[in-house]
Amino acid sequence: MSYSIKEASTTRHEESRNVENVLVMQGGGSLGAFACGVFKALVKHKVQIDIVAGTSIGAVNAAIIVGSKSGHPEKDLEDFWLEIGESSLEIIPDLWGYGWDSRARRYVPKTISSASVNAAFFGVPKMFVPRWQWWNTSKNFHTLMGGLEEQYFDPRNWTFMYDHSPLVGTLEKYIDYGKLNLAATKEELPSVLRLIITAVDVMTARPLIFDNTLMKIEPEHILASSGYPIYGFPWIDLGNNVKAWDGSLLSNTPIREVIYVSPRNDKNIFIVENYPQKIDRLPSNFIEVANRYKDILFCDKDIQSIKNAKLVTRHIKLIEKLYDIFEKQVDHSKIGNKEINDIQSEYKNLIESYGAEIKSVTRIIRSEIESPSILKNSDFSSRTIRELIDQGESKTEEKLEKLSRN
Repeated sequence: MSYSIKEASTTRHEESRNVENVLVMQGGGSLGAFACGVFKALVKHKVQIDIVAGTSIGAVNAAIIVGSKSGHPEKDLEDFWLEIGESSLEIIPDLWGYGWDSRARRYVPKTISSASVNAAFFGVPKMFVPRWQWWNTSKNFHTLMGGLEEQYFDPRNWTFMYDHSPLVGTLEKYIDYGKLNLAATKEELPSVLRLIITAVDVMTARPLIFDNTLMKIEPEHILASSGYPIYGFPWIDLGNNVKAWDGSLLSNTPIREVIYVSPRNDKNIFIVENYPQKIDRLPSNFIEVANRYKDILFCDKDIQSIKNAKLVTRHIKLIEKLYDIFEKQVDHSKIGNKEINDIQSEYKNLIESYGAEIKSVTRIIRSEIESPSILKNSDFSSRTIRELIDQGESKTEEKLEKLSRN
């Protein structure tokens, strides 16, 4: 099933490009389960995806989709999230009390989930564990952190609080890394999804783009993309003096990066938004303020990139028209051979290598399940994971149904 906005293109443009469907997934910790539901609905409706891109937990989702061990990525992705939820600890019980309902302007009885507090104190064993659990001696931890530092037990020298190397062991159940990297061999490329995940170089702040058509994706690339320092996760040593952090520090919605590495083919872009850009009312207390600033911090900021891409498309079309005039109506005998060759060479390079036209942008936006919370992206409880998956699926169903009617 194809969802696109048809626009008039010149013959040259139509002949020189294919149309790719791109799925872009934001970071957001436990909110990443929302993307699982989105992808389930896309598969159900037979929407063919050509490029899967993500950062942070979006990179984890993307790697499972592309490297699916079972060949049913929607099932592997859901099983992964359910396993993460089932591994979350419930040591501190939920609290009961009264909370202020800003809409109703009164206090109402409510359950205060302790899932995020449990994750903060005890981790989520299938995903990350606190560094102060000194009995954590996993092989992954020692390897990926470059060995156990001499000052390991001295908090004054800590640069991170949580070890997320347990995620590697969990992902091994769902990702076939040989399959994930098949595209790097250039064999059977048309049948392999393109994977693009992002990180940032700690020392230089330059973006790092990991593309399975250009390099071999390893577990450490996934960990690097999901190592968010503000929440206490470590940088990952990728060798060659590169230490990498979470790509969401630069952009939580890697559309710009997709266009950068795939500038030729036209695109229909599906964006999974864990953090909505717009809300229907102003925050009414400090909790809602904190909730909203996270939305703004991590929401999609690629509107200008999309506008720039459309501007480049207009330039390409103009160049094509001018080149037609150059070929058919200009007296080439009055132009030097070198100048003609330069024009032809530059035209060929632009038309064949650049000018990807964004045909459509479809946004699937998560909405709050409960009252706003400053810890909404660290609730890994089975109940919340299930609710997020269901919401992602239902919202995508609604979006696709609306698109099919247009």
